[in-house]
Amino acid sequence: MPGSASKRRVPVSQPGMADPHQLFDDTSSAQSQGYGAQRVPGGLGYPAAATSPQGAFLADPVSNMAMAYGSSLAAQGKELVDKNIDRFIPVTKLKYYFAVDTMYVGKKLGLLVFPYLHQDWEVQYQQDTPVAPRFDVNAPDLYIPAMAFITYVLVAGLALGTQDRFSPDLLGLQASSALAWLTLEVLAILLSLYLVTVNTDLSTIDLVAFLGYKYVGMIGGVLMGLLFGKIGYYLVLGWCCVSIFVFMIRTLRLKILAEAAAEGIPVRGARNQLRMYLTMAVAAAQPLLMYWLTFHLVR
Repeated sequence: MPGSASKRRVPVSQPGMADPHQLFDDTSSAQSQGYGAQRVPGGLGYPAAATSPQGAFLADPVSNMAMAYGSSLAAQGKELVDKNIDRFIPVTKLKYYFAVDTMYVGKKLGLLVFPYLHQDWEVQYQQDTPVAPRFDVNAPDLYIPAMAFITYVLVAGLALGTQDRFSPDLLGLQASSALAWLTLEVLAILLSLYLVTVNTDLSTIDLVAFLGYKYVGMIGGVLMGLLFGKIGYYLVLGWCCVSIFVFMIRTLRLKILAEAAAEGIPVRGARNQLRMYLTMAVAAAQPLLMYWLTFHLVR
């Protein structure tokens, strides 16, 4: 009957049930949902929680012991390196020589150029320890010598460039020769102090600081030579040579001769005379080196 055909009910598929007219089950959705998930027997079909390699590594007691042992070795190695570095390179002492400020630098430069009016040359101490250079203009520092050496090399390059003689090799030779002369000075003074048997608190770093102050006068001489020629060079360099001579005499006298007085050595004794000659020789060598390292830069 036509009416019965129109009233024929079509079975409705319920959720979760397969279509009765479908020949094969659609498993694509199930595969996409469970892709890569492994079912654990007795786990009610739920995928097992994935465990990261880092978590498994940290959960291993042997790995934890290895990590602790490695950390202890690293700490011991760092401590060993710090001790060896401080033995060969006294980092703590170097911090003292760079403890400066702007006021100290200005006063020290003025003292290097005009040492004639300065009266008190004693280094101040606080509980048997010299105060930082920024609190005492008489204390040696490494900031001014280091900056003066770098500036000297730059000024030397400028002088060579104005004469069309600049080359990286020549500039490197200029810097290396200045360092070589400084090293020879320090070694010669240390050997002389040993031969004369001087017990002084003058350290190697102090020597480098005092000998490095001559670069200030060398810079002034070369700059004046570039601006005013040979006359300006000789005038300024001559003034700076006399100034550094007076500065070295008054500074090293307290370091070398004062120890002799404290030991009770007579002023006119033979050993004291040797110490005085050593002080004069160190002071006299500064003007000679200032001229030797700069005369070829001004033409």
